[in-house]
Amino acid sequence: MRFSLVLGVLIGLSGKAISQNATLNVTNPGNRPLIQSVVEIPWATVTKAYPAIDTAQLQVVLAGKEVPYQLEHRGTKAIQNLLVQLSASPKQTIQLTLRRGKPAPIAAKTYCRYVPERYDDFAWENDKVAFRIYGAALNGRSDNAYGSDIWAKRTDALILNKWYKGDDYHKDHGEGLDYYHVGLTLGAGDIGVFLNDSIQFIHNYRSWEVLDNGPLRSTFRVKFDPYTFKGITVNETRTVSLDAGSQLSKVLVAIIHTAAQALPMVVGITLRPEESPLLLAEKEGILGYWEPKHGDDGTIGVGCLFTTSPVTMMRNYQHGLTKLSVKSGNTITYYTGGAWDKAGQITSSDAWFAYLRQYADQLKHKPVVRIN
Repeated sequence: MRFSLVLGVLIGLSGKAISQNATLNVTNPGNRPLIQSVVEIPWATVTKAYPAIDTAQLQVVLAGKEVPYQLEHRGTKAIQNLLVQLSASPKQTIQLTLRRGKPAPIAAKTYCRYVPERYDDFAWENDKVAFRIYGAALNGRSDNAYGSDIWAKRTDALILNKWYKGDDYHKDHGEGLDYYHVGLTLGAGDIGVFLNDSIQFIHNYRSWEVLDNGPLRSTFRVKFDPYTFKGITVNETRTVSLDAGSQLSKVLVAIIHTAAQALPMVVGITLRPEESPLLLAEKEGILGYWEPKHGDDGTIGVGCLFTTSPVTMMRNYQHGLTKLSVKSGNTITYYTGGAWDKAGQITSSDAWFAYLRQYADQLKHKPVVRIN
């Protein structure tokens, strides 16, 4: 009798211990390695595998060691995804353990913010690169700019607040600088309307909202004032995400317009007067540019990837352009970003175009998550 009681207690304790853990298998289906990539695991999958989960007491473990993670909300109260930064060889399956325990603190690797002290800039960065777009306060000024700006970084530290506070970021003090020129162009991968064989700029954003802010992914949304081009009124809402370790941001552009049919648009990269390598890979959906060297400042590569291909590309209007079209109420998704040779990781046009091709391949072969 006593033995049966003790056995029952042990079985109950064992069951409780088991309920404190769950395992997920993550497979890299591609032929290229994942190197410290942010993997998105739907929260519904997590809770199905681990019904007893306590988000205040959650550790994610790989081979006995904790790995960094983020609970992504996408601007909602409910958790949408578990984000985990992982490496995996081609075709490799790795096993993650979810267990109860206080998670170790991790340093943020992404960040975004509204910058009211600099004419309504909105800026974002990760451990590789930094970007900004321009707000409505800049409209009408002589130094106005329309497109996306890229900052040249050679530190994995987050520098936006430091650089803006110092207000001397056009000089390199050892961490990088902002020397990329945007002006009244699309800059480093912005989007515009394309009517009557010309680029129509939607100007600068009006309002902003931060949806998530690190440590592994930062996401924000900006809205633009409606603009009327050739009798067609266009409303744009843009959502931008940047992952730790990535040279590229993900951009979702929602368009509402009054055109009777699909609205022609273009995503573009500003070209400099000097000859420099330009990649127009229409079948692969890859637009890449390796800028001419900018004196002692070095060289920046800029690129865009498109989730649907083939696409039509061209070199015109001092831009490398990808032509798209969107029906009112629909969304365009693309990736855009860049790399600086003085960061020491991507130092040539060949290396930059190879990075873009690798990234495009990984988008087609996203990690597969299964409950073990």
